[in-house]
Amino acid sequence: MTNEHPKLQSKPLAGVVAVIGCDGSGKSTLTADLMQHLGAAVQVQYVYLGQSSGNIADWIRGLPLIGPPVGRFLVRKAQRTHDKKTRSPDAATGSVMFLLSLWRAYKFRRMLALCRRGIGVITDRYPQAEVPGFYFDGTGLNPVRAGTWLVRKLAALEHRLYQWMAKHVPTLVIRLNIDADTAHARKPDHKLAMLKEKLAVIPTLHFNHADILELDGRAPYPQVLDMALQAARVALISRRC
Repeated sequence: MTNEHPKLQSKPLAGVVAVIGCDGSGKSTLTADLMQHLGAAVQVQYVYLGQSSGNIADWIRGLPLIGPPVGRFLVRKAQRTHDKKTRSPDAATGSVMFLLSLWRAYKFRRMLALCRRGIGVITDRYPQAEVPGFYFDGTGLNPVRAGTWLVRKLAALEHRLYQWMAKHVPTLVIRLNIDADTAHARKPDHKLAMLKEKLAVIPTLHFNHADILELDGRAPYPQVLDMALQAARVALISRRC
């Protein structure tokens, strides 16, 4: 698997632990517990590196007067980013997708700033440049399918942005593995087809050949937490980037 993807020029990070996995694998629970257990012993902060389109839309909807219509517009455009039938996004959709990637990059820069200050970081999700698609924390725009010059330009800029983020290799990636039926039972509001799509891709990602701890998200949680804590403690011993 790792031989299929050449290694990018890398900038290894010290003290950055990324937790990844499909919806329903237990990422949010594990990151929260890692913060609680590790925070008492080391200086560590949490950073969410997902797309955050829902949170952004909620914030915009709360703005006076313009908030509700703009929020509805953003939600519609964000939903189209996940529609595989949308072969060529229009300028508005492409712009929203690019803005979402800029927001992710902003949070990524915040993570780097914490790292430079010698603060350990636990992230929920981590951007990658191996497989396109917001589902997999990759690019949202596909330059091959881009229909207009603006979308092509944005797609090229977004590609370089994810290449830059992917060069920063986390100290440790904790991957929670799970099967589609279990994931759907835990997240019944998520489409089973979407979960299957994620589970076909997420286990293949190598995050620029980072050190990856594979854990079974179906195992008893105390066991999962104990193994994750042991590995995270080692990763956070040295916290200089």
